Amino acid sequence: MKKSRMSRAVAALVLATPLVAAAQAGNPACDAAMKAAAPKVRLTTNMGAIVLQLDHDKAPISTENFLKYVASGHYNGTVFHRVIDNFMVQGGGMDKDYREKPGREPIKNEAANGLKNEAYSVAMARTNVYDSATAQFFINSKDNDFLNFSGPGTGYAVFGKVVDGKPVVDKIRKVKVQPSRFSEATPLEPVVIEKAECLK
Repeated sequence: MKKSRMSRAVAALVLATPLVAAAQAGNPACDAAMKAAAPKVRLTTNMGAIVLQLDHDKAPISTENFLKYVASGHYNGTVFHRVIDNFMVQGGGMDKDYREKPGREPIKNEAANGLKNEAYSVAMARTNVYDSATAQFFINSKDNDFLNFSGPGTGYAVFGKVVDGKPVVDKIRKVKVQPSRFSEATPLEPVVIEKAECLK
């Protein structure tokens, strides 16, 4: 990948400034998931369902952070606001009107955990600040080796993978997009996460 294209690709993972979090609601299924080594989360979208299996052992901070957002209902009604075919689909931070939802404090970047940004892996989006990830995440639609940890201050933290619904990811990454005020590739028709839930 040429440097200019790489710069645009990395820019596609940038988050807006995090906001103050809303209170977390209790959720028995997610409470149980917090104790599991490989918890699963189902994202029901308006294009189909995607099941993610998270890696609590290698990415405990990112996994617990993601599960807390699921438990609180944060992801319900959010959209995949940045979709770049042959790269990734990013969401989890904006509602259907493309307004940013409040998030909690940023977490530590776990990019050095050994997990790779390969096709259908899920990772935390962040700003250019290394430890800045909050709610937004992305699903890689191909192997993106340049996003992996390669030394201090580099990499995007992978914390799970798609185990069911890969065709749905493929459908999402093929939607028609247009430039917007926050992305060079925003879907013309919103791709909505209608519900995110922890699976038993």
